[in-house]
Amino acid sequence: VQLQASGGGLVQAGGSLRLSCAVSGRMYRIGWFRQAPGKEREFVAAINWSGGSAYYADSVKGRFSISKDNAKNTMYLQMNSLKPEDTAVYYCAADRLGRDLSRLRLGSTYDYWGQGTQVTVSS
Repeated sequence: VQLQASGGGLVQAGGSLRLSCAVSGRMYRIGWFRQAPGKEREFVAAINWSGGSAYYADSVKGRFSISKDNAKNTMYLQMNSLKPEDTAVYYCAADRLGRDLSRLRLGSTYDYWGQGTQVTVSS
């Protein structure tokens, strides 16, 4: 499985960005994590590749939307109403097996990672 993230950039607070993650290979679930300077990596959102069930961190619920286009082998993260605290490097990651949902937010659950894409939200 290979993952290629893109779409980051600089945006003002309240603005929007859409991240993309091009994928190759088979996986059960794919998601986004982020890591801000000096902070631990944190779960953002995930989606089942076949069924489409989506999951979100409380901090982004209602502002971010995860989706996928199976025909294009691409996952998206639409980020609206961005806040300075959303500033981070965003990574896409794939869970090949579909592990228990209790492990959804753990980075160790995911087998493959893409390179990060920087998102900077100015106040």
